[in-house]
Amino acid sequence: MSKMRIYELAKQLGVANKELMEKMKSVGMEANSHMSMIEESDADKIRKLYQPAQKAEEPKKEAPKQEVKEQHKGNQQKDAPKQDNRNKGENKKAQDGKNPQNNNNQNKNNNQNKNQNNNAQNNQNQGKKDKKGKGKKDQKPRENPLERRRREMEEEAALLAELEALEAAEKAAEPVIKSIPASISVKELAEVLGKKGSDLVMALMKKGQMLNINATLDFDTAAAIAEDYNVILEQEEEKDILETVFAEEEDDEKDLKERPPVVVVMGHVDHGKTSLLDAIRHSNVTKGEAGGITQHIGAYTVQIDGKPITFLDTPGHEAFTAMRMRGAQITDIAILVVAADDGVMPQTVEAINHAKAAGVEIIVAINKMDKPSANPDRVKQELVEYGLVAEDWGGQTICVPVSAVTKEGLDSLLEMIILVAEMKELKANPNKHARGAIVEAQLDKGRGPVATVLVQNGTLQVGDPIVAGAAYGKIRAMTDDKGRRVKKAGPSTPVEILGLSEVPSAGDSFYVAENDKQARQVAESIIAKNRENMIKETPQKVSLDDLFSQIQSGNMKELNIVVKADVQGSVEAVRQSLERLSNEEVRVRIIHGGVGAITESDVMLASASNAIIIGFNVRPEPAAKAFADEEKVDVRLYRVIYNAIEDITAAMKGLLDPVFEEQVLGHAEVRQLFKASGVGTIAGSYVKDGKFVRNCQVRIIRDGIVVYEGDLESLKRFKDDVKEVAAGYECGLVFKKFNDVKEGDWIEAYTMVEVPR
Repeated sequence: MSKMRIYELAKQLGVANKELMEKMKSVGMEANSHMSMIEESDADKIRKLYQPAQKAEEPKKEAPKQEVKEQHKGNQQKDAPKQDNRNKGENKKAQDGKNPQNNNNQNKNNNQNKNQNNNAQNNQNQGKKDKKGKGKKDQKPRENPLERRRREMEEEAALLAELEALEAAEKAAEPVIKSIPASISVKELAEVLGKKGSDLVMALMKKGQMLNINATLDFDTAAAIAEDYNVILEQEEEKDILETVFAEEEDDEKDLKERPPVVVVMGHVDHGKTSLLDAIRHSNVTKGEAGGITQHIGAYTVQIDGKPITFLDTPGHEAFTAMRMRGAQITDIAILVVAADDGVMPQTVEAINHAKAAGVEIIVAINKMDKPSANPDRVKQELVEYGLVAEDWGGQTICVPVSAVTKEGLDSLLEMIILVAEMKELKANPNKHARGAIVEAQLDKGRGPVATVLVQNGTLQVGDPIVAGAAYGKIRAMTDDKGRRVKKAGPSTPVEILGLSEVPSAGDSFYVAENDKQARQVAESIIAKNRENMIKETPQKVSLDDLFSQIQSGNMKELNIVVKADVQGSVEAVRQSLERLSNEEVRVRIIHGGVGAITESDVMLASASNAIIIGFNVRPEPAAKAFADEEKVDVRLYRVIYNAIEDITAAMKGLLDPVFEEQVLGHAEVRQLFKASGVGTIAGSYVKDGKFVRNCQVRIIRDGIVVYEGDLESLKRFKDDVKEVAAGYECGLVFKKFNDVKEGDWIEAYTMVEVPR
């Protein structure tokens, strides 16, 4: 939009700069100086306001001029007869004189001189009058101040009425619909609305928000401001970069071929999901999980009557909501496992909701039918409350009673899965670039980033360049669920792939790119989009031990946590579980989640952002452990998610039980052995450093290996019992129920000191 200066507009309108600036201020426009810039739209408004005023003034200005002209003509006509009469009188006097000749001559000369003088005077007077007339003609007539003030007030009222009419016309017009992002600066919003930034700043001040032109507004605030200007704002939908780059056309019906169904096993914790799947697969997965509960998604392929079925096993613990939701979204059929002796539980309800939201067909497997307390009718009754009515009760939900222990009803369950799959007519096009979903991902020490993927469309081959979120790379190797190397994988096939640049997020979609360059560019654009500054320096370090005291003193409003786990899915589970612990006094904030061992960079991040580190099924690197001790960063390691949640909850409530910390007292070297009846072997030792005290605990180290760890039974110096022996002195040591001491053994004395919480 073009702009112009105030003095240029004043020149166009034929008014003084000062007068124009006063008019602009009277209608609420900014005018600091005649050099100020104004928008073309504002200039048009001012022009419209001046047009009626100028038309009204034109006849007023012409009327006084005509009056002056007529008055001037009348004066000239009045002066002319006076001059003629004066000349006539003088001529009469000259003709009536006594001396006819001399007098006549003199009178003639005198009369001539007088006539010349009179003519000259008349000419001068006439010239003066003409000059006066010209001066009056050029000057404006003086206006009464009261009249002038009244006229100005009328003009201002006309201007304001015109401006109000323009604003009313704008409001009466249909609102304009425009799109903006989720957050926008005041300056950018002003450009969208076609207004000045200062106007928006004033509007925000009226609403009680003191913001400058570079301040960022959220969508709701921006929409409220836009309504005042008759503009309706809509939030722009964030376009997925991957979907935009890898957009594909609909497949031709001729190219589609039948694909195996993908079945997800869902249900409450300890209702027998993995055991049921083991019975189908004839394997045993549960024994490998910490605490006997599934904490990862497993993907398996089973052949039933020559037809393959892909099974996804999801965790049932309440912490793994994201995994269950992800499992439901990438599958065709959901098997809801409910224990016959336990009934519908909270995670069962959650699984039902996930399956319904994803539009997945539900088959209910009533497990543990081998138990005496099994009551399938009660389970069916409880399922009715959630809209699942069994077929034998007149509904449409398939319910199959099974037992993972006795393998009762498994054949019926598999038949129902195949039947439902045939009814759904599942098809995909295998002859194109593959795309699918990341089921699980982890960082393997020997192989690097490893991802379990489920191909949903197309065929995935070794050597394909793929993109999965911020991760990209060329597939170096693929293995199926049984660990066999494969070169390609078709639709509904789960495989494990190697070759990615980093560990992708579980649940991300993956796409096969045209080449390595495209894959790298897309991944880098996603990284640039997701980059955020999350490190905030705070003066005081925090640990679980002093968390409650800091909350009580008001120093702690936020508990920052860095989460590291063995697989990406567990990171999400721990993140969601811990964030749910937030309360009014403290908010739990996960500032970073990653896969693999705890590294120095994790400790550095925790130190800078005043965070604690939680490791789930991982260990810290030696350098990271030393760095954490130096920086006083609290590192907690867990194998079962229950313990992590309980510890954080207890710390927030100030209920952490005290722990004992080992404190090394000193070291001694065995130099000579003495045997005494009734006492055993006495180790004559020399205290190298620290001190040995009575009733302390000792550790005997031989060739770098601990051969004994227990209590010190007796401490003597010569023949007397002593309370302690300092460094540089000899002493006799007797160990409780241990006599296999040898010369040269290194003895370490320590005590367990209670650490207050």
